[in-house]
Amino acid sequence: MSYDTPFHGAAGAAGSPGSPAPQTIASLPLRRQIAVGFKDMGSRSWSTAKNFGMVGLMFSGIECGIEGFRARNDLANGVAAGCLTGGILARNGGPTAVAGGCAAFAAFSAAIDAWMRSPKDDE
Repeated sequence: MSYDTPFHGAAGAAGSPGSPAPQTIASLPLRRQIAVGFKDMGSRSWSTAKNFGMVGLMFSGIECGIEGFRARNDLANGVAAGCLTGGILARNGGPTAVAGGCAAFAAFSAAIDAWMRSPKDDE
C-alpha cells in the first residue's frame, strides 16, 4: 500500500519549502484511518474496474469481428483476438513487449476457451 509515503500521506505531499510535513496515517485516530483506507480502496477499485472493462471490451469486439469475418465459431477466433488485444495493449513497450503481450493473451485465451469448450462431467 502507498500509505505513509512522502507522496501519499493523509495531508498530501509537502508542497512548498515552508509547508508542514505530511501527517502519517498511523498518527490519525482509528476512525479516520479506516475512512482514508476505504477512500483509497474505492478509487483504486474504480480504476482497476475501468481498465478491466476496457480490456474486455477490446477483446470481445475483436473476437466478434474475427468471428464475423471468418463465419466460424472455433478456438482460433479467441486465440487471434487474444494475440491482437495483447499486442495492442503492449504497443508502447516496443516490439518485444508486443510479441510477449500477443503470446501471453493468446495462450490465456486458448486455455480458457479450451476449458469452456471441454465436455462437462454431468453430460
